[in-house]
Amino acid sequence: MPTYVYETIPSGKGTTPRSFELKQSMKDAALTHDPETGEPVRRVVSGGYGFVSAGSDTPGTTSRPGSQGCGSGCGCGV
Repeated sequence: MPTYVYETIPSGKGTTPRSFELKQSMKDAALTHDPETGEPVRRVVSGGYGFVSAGSDTPGTTSRPGSQGCGSGCGCGV
């Protein structure tokens, strides 16, 4: 099960958002309120692992053998 990061939505200027993590199924809807305090929250988008270019001098290339692109038709050329 993935772990998602949420942060509270500040209610006014000077209010610092509080972050917390929650393990959820990918099928579960994103939280709208903090289960502990009831404050409104948003899910924080963070980076993933993906494919890392190792030992390549060409930007946007991967070290996957036979890589012909992402397959979505985006034109990335990776």
